[in-house]
Amino acid sequence: MPLLDDRSMADEQTTRTIAYVVLILLFVGMAWFIARRAGENRANMLEASAPKIAGEDALEGGAKDPSQFDEPDEDALEEMAELLGEDPSDDD
Repeated sequence: MPLLDDRSMADEQTTRTIAYVVLILLFVGMAWFIARRAGENRANMLEASAPKIAGEDALEGGAKDPSQFDEPDEDALEEMAELLGEDPSDDD
């Protein structure tokens, strides 16, 4: 019976070795996947939190009636004249 014990012991050792190899490969694969995802997440976070430069981002939406801004109204003209230090009554 010693032959059976040696053979079963060899089979057990082979099974254990195969299991260790599979587990090590799984660990390396998971570590690689996690490292890759962490790198992608970090890059996305840095891009999202980067300072915004005027004109690089597209703004959505718009005025309901953009033609209303073609000509300034009287209030806007008076406010501009005030800011420039002009007397609005000098126009007459």
